[in-house]
Amino acid sequence: MSHAQPRPAAAGDPAAPRTDVVVAVLAFGGIVVSLMQTLVIPIVPELPKLLNASASNAAWAVTATLLAAAVATPVTGRLGDMYGKRLMLLTSVVMLVAGSVTAALSDSLVPMIVGRALQGLASGVIPLGISIMRDELPVERLGSATALMSASLGVGGALGLPAAALIADHFDWHVLFWTSAALGVVAALLVLLLVPESKVRTGGRFDLAGALGMAAGLVCLLLGISKGADWGWGSGTTLGLFGAAVVILLAWGRYELRTREPLVDLRTTARRQVLVTNLASVAFGFSMFAMSLVLPQLLQLPEATGYGLGRSLLDAGLVMAPTGLVMMAMAPVSALVSRNFGPKVTLMCGAVIVAAGYGLNIALMNAVWQLVLVSCVVGAGIGFAYGAMPALIMGAVDPHETAAANSLNTLMRSIGTSTASAVAGVILAQLTTAFGTARIPSENGFKVVMAAGSGAAVLALLVAAFIPRRNPAVTSRGVAEAPAGARDAPLNAPVIRDEGIQVHGRVRGADGTGAGRAAVTLISLGGRRLGRAVTDADGGYAVVAPGEGSYVLIASADGCRPRATTLVVNSEPVAYDVLLTGADAGAGGLAGLVRAADSGAPVAGATVVVTDVRGDVLASQRTDGLGEFTVADLAPGTVTLAVGSPEHRPRALPVEIAAAGTTRVEVELPPGAHVRGTVRGAAGPLGDARVTLVDAAGNVVGTTTTGDDGAYAFSDLDTGQYTVIATGYPPHAAGVAVSGAGIHDHDIELAHPGA
Repeated sequence: MSHAQPRPAAAGDPAAPRTDVVVAVLAFGGIVVSLMQTLVIPIVPELPKLLNASASNAAWAVTATLLAAAVATPVTGRLGDMYGKRLMLLTSVVMLVAGSVTAALSDSLVPMIVGRALQGLASGVIPLGISIMRDELPVERLGSATALMSASLGVGGALGLPAAALIADHFDWHVLFWTSAALGVVAALLVLLLVPESKVRTGGRFDLAGALGMAAGLVCLLLGISKGADWGWGSGTTLGLFGAAVVILLAWGRYELRTREPLVDLRTTARRQVLVTNLASVAFGFSMFAMSLVLPQLLQLPEATGYGLGRSLLDAGLVMAPTGLVMMAMAPVSALVSRNFGPKVTLMCGAVIVAAGYGLNIALMNAVWQLVLVSCVVGAGIGFAYGAMPALIMGAVDPHETAAANSLNTLMRSIGTSTASAVAGVILAQLTTAFGTARIPSENGFKVVMAAGSGAAVLALLVAAFIPRRNPAVTSRGVAEAPAGARDAPLNAPVIRDEGIQVHGRVRGADGTGAGRAAVTLISLGGRRLGRAVTDADGGYAVVAPGEGSYVLIASADGCRPRATTLVVNSEPVAYDVLLTGADAGAGGLAGLVRAADSGAPVAGATVVVTDVRGDVLASQRTDGLGEFTVADLAPGTVTLAVGSPEHRPRALPVEIAAAGTTRVEVELPPGAHVRGTVRGAAGPLGDARVTLVDAAGNVVGTTTTGDDGAYAFSDLDTGQYTVIATGYPPHAAGVAVSGAGIHDHDIELAHPGA
């Protein structure tokens, strides 16, 4: 037996020292992408002259990025879920570099449009980064990290404007794109070297038809919004695009509902929490961009207008720059509020702050300091809201849907910003005043746009009010997801694919007949949904387990008490009938707090399982960010409460459920020990080596397979003597003494002596 020196924790380990580095690299990537979108702003008025094109044609250099981003964001999200989020993140950054170089080498319209379209393909970086964080970070870091990543969209935009103005004033305009390319190369190298690839995958087939249909519908919609002012809102082209968008998206939605592996799971999107959050995102996207349209113009208009401040583009950028810093500072505050009160409250607070900021802007717009104050207030509200959105989305979807769901949310924000640009353009074009021989937007025009931004924030507040306050737990009534921000199932948790072992049977009602339209759900012991079915008229059902193991089968029907049963699935299909009884007249509840026994700190993401005296599972869920859990609809009597966490040893205790009201308990989890190490052969670390841990009684505690680096790990261990067995040629077995909490290192050499 060889005892090695402690090795660095692997990425994704809660104690991993690389956590901060991963967060910093991903946030930097998000800022680079948002900088790319901002760097072109200083030269937009000069593009017709620089590219020797008409103003309407030159505008395609901006429109191409918008359209490419709208199509690429959900597609890269889905591909990331299927083939690897880090892979698609790198691909997106490479597209950014390629587009930047193409634009930097261009002196005519077509190469510029191609380059800007390639840059737009990188817009999936932020949702992909958030998804990687969900897979790799410990629960206590996830909230603040995703808030920072989400806010990077605004941070890069705010910081990019003064930087772009400075470059445009002192260098050739091509330097803007060379700068973008250089930053992209740095981001790609950092991701390649420091960001691990997530093991959470869906597999399956890419929905090419769905991608093409969604692309066609979004292009028609966003093209009509962005070019409607140029073509005329009542023109045949604009109306035709909007009509085509409606028809195509409706047909696409019908197709997605019927296809087996859709690009966008519309059933998941229709969940109340996801749907309402996405609707609020549209309103917030509108609010954020309204400020970006109004404040720079107010700052640059001549003082002779009576309301302009006569500043340069660089000055305007410097006024907007603090907004990005405020958004960055708000990321940990947003995470703290979400952890204590829930992301819904954070989102609503952000809406109130944004609405107040725009209201303040209507009254204060006569001095530079006033606009700095307003931009910081609005930026604080946007930072609050953008930090809450990923938490709400991730709290309502399975881990293997994370990238696609976050990408769709990012798309909703983009639709909001595009709509803001169109609406503000119409308002400012209609409410004008004479200035010399020209007509410019009037002071009232700017105030109306700010009022529209405030109204959009109020609309977001009203919409957010319909978000469920807390994500419901997995109970005997059915299945929902873990609380927002809670750590999901382990990375090696089973994921449904085409192959699997069938579980089938009939659900019978209280009268013994088949219960038609009953809901049947298969979940893991950790509370993760693995399959769902609705019974036919005779009560028949069939779900697929991903492999051998223990699962929980839940059945519920109108007029009957739901039932949850633990099933052991072997290599053969399992036939299991469920008998539902009549609904009970009364039920109690169980609520509690899970703490660490050594520190007293709340344990977030701990698995809580409630079983009855027969061992049937009545409820399974995870604790929220405060270590709390709540289970409703429990029959009076004695139940067993079992609580476990990857960093602690599990505990089980009996609890007496009262006939009415809620029974409260507090559970302290003792710290657990960890055994880890590296399996090596004659040529170095061995991947795909099978390692088994056996306790002193001969029970198999766990089995794992090493990764490419030969590393293995077992957690949540009691004090005692264990045997580590590695399968190889020759095989290796050695004893390991585990005493108390902490990490015990044990490396394994699989090689013949003298080899």
